[in-house]
Amino acid sequence: MNLLASPLLRSLTRLRDRLVPEALGLGWMPIFLLGYLVFLFVPLLVPSNANWGQSVRWYLWPTLLSVAVFLPMYFLAYRGSAMTRVLCTLGIAALGYGLMSFNAFSNTYVIYAAAFVALLPGRLWTRVGALFALLGGYCGMAAWLGFPAFVPAVTAIISVAVFTGNYFQSETVRKRAELKLSHDEVRRLAALAERERIGRDLHDLLGHTLSLVALKSDLAGRLIERDPQAARNEINEVSRVARDALAQVRRAVTGIRAAGIAAELASAKLLLESDGITLRYDAQEVVVPPDLETVLALALREAVTNIQRHARATLAEVSLTSTVEHVQLRIRDNGVGSAAVPGNGLAGMRERVESRGGQLRIDSTLRQGTCVEIVLPLPSREAAVSVERQPASAEAGVGAT
Repeated sequence: MNLLASPLLRSLTRLRDRLVPEALGLGWMPIFLLGYLVFLFVPLLVPSNANWGQSVRWYLWPTLLSVAVFLPMYFLAYRGSAMTRVLCTLGIAALGYGLMSFNAFSNTYVIYAAAFVALLPGRLWTRVGALFALLGGYCGMAAWLGFPAFVPAVTAIISVAVFTGNYFQSETVRKRAELKLSHDEVRRLAALAERERIGRDLHDLLGHTLSLVALKSDLAGRLIERDPQAARNEINEVSRVARDALAQVRRAVTGIRAAGIAAELASAKLLLESDGITLRYDAQEVVVPPDLETVLALALREAVTNIQRHARATLAEVSLTSTVEHVQLRIRDNGVGSAAVPGNGLAGMRERVESRGGQLRIDSTLRQGTCVEIVLPLPSREAAVSVERQPASAEAGVGAT
């Protein structure tokens, strides 16, 4: 059964994507909305002597023909340009007007047209004016055909409600897209600034050193015949300068690879708020070694990504506190929660934390959200000072091997 259902589902999904562009992110909603066409056939359930107007009689063939004309315009309104959408909206409205003499429930098409009016280009007041013109035309024809007063009244109420809902939904989508663009722009500018900083650092770091290496190498070449001992001393000095430069480059690369808590917090705020999730954070001014800060920043990135993808939360909270002995990072959300099986991301997070002697605790309860807590021990002040003094000689030794 599943083997048959899967190809069928893929075929239906491909058909849907041909009718409604996947880029709109509407999924199956436009297909489901076609269910309202069933109201066109309500007269089948209404007694034939019902008073729908002096000259209104229900006919099946005009109704079926109208559906055949409506469907291409409906899907074209999703796929076409702005002008195409305007023309399709006018066509659907005209279809509703033209069918009124044959079907009292042709206001279904008028409501569809009102829904598309909310998505037309232009300012809000332009679209509101188009909506009133649409409803005014329908009310005028309803009065001319002798429809009961409640028919245009109900049509107007539903049309205004549909128009309002579609307008606010389109504004939400537009603002979310703008926020995503600003998020991408912030990342691009941050990457550009980082590249420029790296270029400046490497130029400052290597410019003088390489000049010194070239100068001493030339000097050793000139001394090699006249004073071999002096030449040997210069070559040894070149070797020492090169090892020092290598150690400095390695420290610089370590700093480049390190992720910062502040940058990750800013990125997390943009990512979550672009998805409609509020982020609150309380981060103290905590001074931690770069390697521990990288562990915390990567853990924050992984936790925030999980919230955005899986939690279906509306609120996330981040707190960063420290004592003399340890630093603590807590990320909490109010999402669905679950007894989740740890994936590669969480497994990698746990490995990084435990490799630094820390602890990772994940508390995830169904419908009560998830809390990720990381505690890392801080090195003593004496140990930190000794570590800061060791890298140059240690890395020089590595370079020598």
